[in-house]
Amino acid sequence: MKNRLTKILGAMLIVASFAAGWILLDLQAFLNRPLVQDGQSTLYEVRPGTGLITVARDLRRMGLLEHPRYLVWYARWRGGADHIKTGEYLIEASMTPAALLDRMERGDVMRYSLTIPEGWSFEQMLAAVRAHEKVRHTLDTGNGAAVMERLGHPGESPEGRFFPDTYLFPAGTTDLALLQYAYQAMEQRLEQEWRDRAPGLPLETPYQALILASIIEKETGSADERARIAGVFIRRLQKNMRLQTDPTVIYGLGAGFDGNLRRRDLEADTPYNTYTRAGLPPTPIALPGGAALHAALHPAPGDELYFVARGDGTHHFSASFDEHAGAVRDYQLNGGRGRK
Repeated sequence: MKNRLTKILGAMLIVASFAAGWILLDLQAFLNRPLVQDGQSTLYEVRPGTGLITVARDLRRMGLLEHPRYLVWYARWRGGADHIKTGEYLIEASMTPAALLDRMERGDVMRYSLTIPEGWSFEQMLAAVRAHEKVRHTLDTGNGAAVMERLGHPGESPEGRFFPDTYLFPAGTTDLALLQYAYQAMEQRLEQEWRDRAPGLPLETPYQALILASIIEKETGSADERARIAGVFIRRLQKNMRLQTDPTVIYGLGAGFDGNLRRRDLEADTPYNTYTRAGLPPTPIALPGGAALHAALHPAPGDELYFVARGDGTHHFSASFDEHAGAVRDYQLNGGRGRK
């Protein structure tokens, strides 16, 4: 009887060993087999409070996972079953269950982009943030003063305060968080440029540099001209000459500007009319990029005091008014204005 029991137990152990070996081989094959079989990537969201068992079952229902228990067993064995992060995950065509589990444990969630171009106004930027479908909207106002108060900067004008860039963020990021990040990015960049500024500039504060950079941003998109235009404006400020720059006038006109800048607009006094008022306008007029910030604080040397648009995206620079007047006659056709 004892020998028979021993034989039975031995046989059972052999069967169990074969079964365990088969399971291990099947598990290994499972972990290295792509989840997506049709070559198409897909998105899956781990919601707050969702455990790995639920995730595995969801993937099975989606037709992505053949053995949900294997995923749970593997995660528990490696100690990551309780460490998956919430968010949206991109399941790519070649991704294996092991790679997906790694991604969920790291919290490597799907990120979306929002591009804020140089030269945009605060209103344009806010409209883009509010229109993004993956942003969680918490701001119930488009009023700049109210937005700045929510950001913890009451009394500050929002214009020019946010760094134009492409921002990557996970779904569900709040509008306030995005704006705060862009605000801090501008603060850091402006602080760095101000610290490294050229000596002898007629700018007393970083905010004045931000205002000048916004004007440079609106005057040209040419990388080769930013420092030269900055030099013109810096020399005008040093000589107490009015800046006479059209973009500030246009900004001051606001919604009343119809795309055609007329003489009466240049003569209509507003805080932003640099034809009627000396010095810098009271606030920036746009979101300046890093290149414009650098140019404002590192102007090109020279004696030029004027520039006029050639009509091809570049400008003609002049040191004397007579030369400038000739350039205006040469380049400002079809009713365009170029006096600065």
